[in-house]
Amino acid sequence: MLSNHNGISDFPMTKSLSVASDRRATPSAYYSAEVADFLAASPDSILGSMASHGQFALEIKQRNAWEVQIEILQRSLAGLSGRIHLEFDVPRIGSRIDAVLVTPTVLFPIEFKVGEGSHQRSHLNQAWDYGLDLKNFHKASHAAPIVPILVATESKDTDDALPESHPDGVHPPVRANPDSLRKILELALSKYAQPTVEVDAWSSAPYQPTPTIIEAAQSLYSRHSVDAIARHDAGARNLSITSARVEELIDQAAREKQKLIIFVTGVPGAGKTLVGLNVATQKRDSSSTHAVFLSGNGPLVEVLREALTRDEVERLAQQQAKKPRKGVVKQKVKAFIQNVHHFRDDGLRDLEAPPADRVVIFDEAQRAWDQAMTADFMARKKKRPGFTQSEPEFLISYMDRHPDWSVIICLVGGGQEINRGEAGISAWLEAVRKGFPDWHVYVSPDLTDSEYAAGHALEHLQGAAHIQTDSSLHLSVSMRSFRAENVSKFVKAVLDCEQGEASRILQEMQSRYPIVVTRDLTAAKEWIRAQARGSERFGVVASSSAQRLKPHAIDVRVDVNPIHWFLNDATDTRSSFYMEDAATEFQVQGLELDWACVTWDADLRHVGDGWNYHSFRGSRWQNVHKLEARQYLLNAYRVLLTRARQGMAIFVPEGDERDPTRSAAYYDKTYSYLRAVGLASI
Repeated sequence: MLSNHNGISDFPMTKSLSVASDRRATPSAYYSAEVADFLAASPDSILGSMASHGQFALEIKQRNAWEVQIEILQRSLAGLSGRIHLEFDVPRIGSRIDAVLVTPTVLFPIEFKVGEGSHQRSHLNQAWDYGLDLKNFHKASHAAPIVPILVATESKDTDDALPESHPDGVHPPVRANPDSLRKILELALSKYAQPTVEVDAWSSAPYQPTPTIIEAAQSLYSRHSVDAIARHDAGARNLSITSARVEELIDQAAREKQKLIIFVTGVPGAGKTLVGLNVATQKRDSSSTHAVFLSGNGPLVEVLREALTRDEVERLAQQQAKKPRKGVVKQKVKAFIQNVHHFRDDGLRDLEAPPADRVVIFDEAQRAWDQAMTADFMARKKKRPGFTQSEPEFLISYMDRHPDWSVIICLVGGGQEINRGEAGISAWLEAVRKGFPDWHVYVSPDLTDSEYAAGHALEHLQGAAHIQTDSSLHLSVSMRSFRAENVSKFVKAVLDCEQGEASRILQEMQSRYPIVVTRDLTAAKEWIRAQARGSERFGVVASSSAQRLKPHAIDVRVDVNPIHWFLNDATDTRSSFYMEDAATEFQVQGLELDWACVTWDADLRHVGDGWNYHSFRGSRWQNVHKLEARQYLLNAYRVLLTRARQGMAIFVPEGDERDPTRSAAYYDKTYSYLRAVGLASI
């Protein structure tokens, strides 16, 4: 989460949390007025209005900073028309813009750094992020030119010209000081004469964010509702419908003393994990319906725990005189998000006691282990030979120990199995049929689709259990990419070798979601860097079986720490920004980037009418014959190709005839296929 405001402790933002709880609410400001009224008002009256929005006493440093900002703005805005908003709420990134000047032709998000003698890169990125957030998520800002401004109050440096804007109308942030702010405003206003903004209606327009899973988890954990951080446009499936239905079923189970298992489905990036996190946060303080979020995805658990811990430490530090200990905060977060295997192991310690939790949410439930994998693990690691249950069977039996009621929520993704021993969703259904016929089953109607591989198990379950189909349990629209919702459909068509369909979808989405292909890794990285703005995150990803990218300095055997890779900033060589370490499907599944450089090795080769599958053993490539292993490899590329929210560059090596493991023939047809689909080459 971004820190903001002059390098000092932020004024607590309790009002923004209450506003966010209403899905119909729009972003709020601590102070809003016509420019003429702002200029006529006394600084004390403006300060009083701003201070009234806080629950805690106004700190002297914050008061002084606001006084400086008001003085600079009143001096710089004389004679201009429009409306000024101070401390304007940006819910998606949990922050506030110091000032937004709304004119009929241009929007100016203005960030002040009081006492700063230079324009630091992190502060410039912060101002840029504000401009991008308005452009992408605030409905009334979509058509407007946006000029972010960073005012360092003690700096002598300033920009004398307006930098060229991106095609979407957002300019790079302009450096200013108190004396140059007016000149910069005039430069922008002289450039744009066409009205694009309804000034009076601007602040009441809806804010329709699409947060990353990390941003969403932070917002939910800090008491925002799912409504406050999810898009509300008619074209997107409203996450609140699914979340509310799941909560209704939990309350029903508690009231009627039932045991339920609920299957929530959705396309990649549709918000299944977000639904689970929302339910867990809504129920985490309830002693009767306490919920825990479980995932077998180790990197996801690690990253979310660390992100929540860092964010909670920062948030509490703003409200307390003494900074909280990170270890104490981390322990609380651990109780909220757990590794499913640790939860399972608790059930092994005492084979009769029920878990402490009445409601458990299993993320990526299709990745639970089958009986063979579970038995092998139990024999090797737990000294329990002869184990006869699959992981779903044991987990249901663990929850079944509650004498009256309990709820299991399975979040299910199609085509996401990427490792051996993953049972798929049919194992859960079979476990209910064979051992728990008294459980009530609620399924999404889309669970019958082939990608979930649950059809036969559902047929067998009919008549053997209390089963109901509920359409509100499916999320049909990808929320990962606010620029193009059809990315997952495009990737599916590419991997299914449906060239015509892939080309059709690409034509619809490429203006908003650029995808390029190249034989030059350096060109791919440069393209990615050129696209990214502000603090937008980018990185290199590769298949875990991409063993012959080492000549390009990509070694998937290097153990990437997902916490550093996903959370650390551009100054850390371990972060994704350096594009030195490639993360694999195992490290990125469930997480996301803004821009991705997807590397494509000879493990998956296009051969004209389909794919050839290979693994590298010893000193050569070997054919993959098992259908299960082939599907894992195809799914690995599905995961990699659906990580980027805004666009991607795909690198396909040229090969080297001097190296028999990197023959050009291994790569050329894949490159030609992607070009034939319609991808532009760089």
